[in-house]
Amino acid sequence: MRRFAASGPGSWFFARVLHHIDRPIFRLTGGRHTLASLVSGLPVVMITTTGARSGVERTLPVLGLPTADGLAVIASNYGQERHPSWYYNLRANPQGYVTVDGVRSAFRASEAQGEVRARIWQEGLNVYPGWSQYERRASHRQIAVFVLETA
Repeated sequence: MRRFAASGPGSWFFARVLHHIDRPIFRLTGGRHTLASLVSGLPVVMITTTGARSGVERTLPVLGLPTADGLAVIASNYGQERHPSWYYNLRANPQGYVTVDGVRSAFRASEAQGEVRARIWQEGLNVYPGWSQYERRASHRQIAVFVLETA
């Protein structure tokens, strides 16, 4: 599944479908699992951001990487042309909520830069090597890495 998700057709499919499947599974498991975490073992968490333009709260699944700096999330958008919508939301409104293993916590996001970004990116590649293919497809933009520091 990880290999398919990293491929062009797989990333196109998952970018459009997976979050619709993950949300109900997340609710049914009391905030402990998503389809992606059950099938692939990836550390999927749910983040709630406030819309940059709408001001409406949105909750969606993302890979959450525990790091020395805090929980990191990578805005790869499956290597699509644009950043994911939550990237713009966090840039405009860095406060939000993250649910990990059924526990919801407030956070403040900061975009990792320089050595911190490089280190987290390498740690992320150890967890999900498919990000390297996303990086190649999205070579016209730098894939953002955010650190979510609990408030």
